[in-house]
Amino acid sequence: MSKEKGFVAEFKKFILRGNVMDMAVGVIVGGAFTAIVTSLNKDILTPILGIFGGTDFSNLYVQLTNRGTTYATIAEAQEAGEAVLAYGNFITAILNFLITALVIFMLVKLVNKLAELGKKKEEEPAPAAPTTKVCPYCKSEIPIDATKCAHCTSDVE
Repeated sequence: MSKEKGFVAEFKKFILRGNVMDMAVGVIVGGAFTAIVTSLNKDILTPILGIFGGTDFSNLYVQLTNRGTTYATIAEAQEAGEAVLAYGNFITAILNFLITALVIFMLVKLVNKLAELGKKKEEEPAPAAPTTKVCPYCKSEIPIDATKCAHCTSDVE
């Protein structure tokens, strides 16, 4: 029984660690981000590319079996029991990946730039403490901890 408590306690400790929670948030946000990029590609970029190239990637396929009929869409061919190679979906997936990678790359560059700017402000060295002072009598430069001027032998504070 104590072994279960130890295992459960260890698992709870693992789950509640900061980096596991950060990873969970990252996966959730990544899923939402993927949906946005997929929509961007499917609903905006593919139709625009279709206008210029005359092709909608989602309908590109090769019919591997042929029972005497050619179908207009992948769905029709699959419903009829034909084997199809949907390479248009693969092209769409590649575009989704490239767009996602580009956006993430740009975000990482932005975050790194902001972190670099913040680090530069933090790292500005404080002015060094003075190591010398001026004798009030002869105006010569003497060590800061001197109590007597080496030039005029006056007592200095």
